[in-house]
Amino acid sequence: MSGHSKWSSIKHKKAHKDARRGKLFTKLIKEITVAARMGGGDINANPRLRTAVVTARQNSMPAENIDRAIKKGTGELEGVTYEEMTYEVYGAGGVAILVQVLTDNRTRTVAELRSLVQKNAGSLGATGSVAWMFQKRGLVTVERAGVDEDRVMEVALEAGAEDVREAGDILEVLSAPEKFEAVRTALQQATVPIASAEITMMPQSTVPISGKPAEQTVRLLEALEDHDDVQSVSSNMDIAPEELERLSA
Repeated sequence: MSGHSKWSSIKHKKAHKDARRGKLFTKLIKEITVAARMGGGDINANPRLRTAVVTARQNSMPAENIDRAIKKGTGELEGVTYEEMTYEVYGAGGVAILVQVLTDNRTRTVAELRSLVQKNAGSLGATGSVAWMFQKRGLVTVERAGVDEDRVMEVALEAGAEDVREAGDILEVLSAPEKFEAVRTALQQATVPIASAEITMMPQSTVPISGKPAEQTVRLLEALEDHDDVQSVSSNMDIAPEELERLSA
């Protein structure tokens, strides 16, 4: 199976249990601020902002924090200006990694990421070397245990999902980005237990890895996810589910 979706599920579980909730809130606030700056402060007219706010609420962010971040984005309150950047990385075993960043200091961020990547058996790639392997998709994952898979498929497809497929012990619900909110909302209203939900860069093909390269890749992904300026990390790794679970424990 593609390790990307399983990794998404694992990292979301970690986020919910993360004692350092402040770090998660910081990343969510950045996304809300940038979304409001780019598309306005009305969540009904700004899909990116709506997705960011829903994610923040699901992670128990106080309403006043959300409102403040929106006002900073629209200019009603003074705030930091963030720059969106994408870094393209090669990990161990030739795995392609796409790192999306929001930073107020490009020079600092690129230096820190270069050091972090090199310490974890990776290398920064040239612009365009990795991005072409990925496509922006809405991704909702559902743990297969105890769910009516036919019902999940029915609800998802009716709401506009393009595909529902098995991936080890999870179901992947894929959609166009503009259909993501409708699909997630429909599944929630149908009381489907969602493991993770995000608009992400999905790999169009995968690279199978195991052993030491798998361990090095997971360590690199975890280090990237932990960086304050990194908003999302996508990879085309293909690791056996049990090995990924063990390495992510």
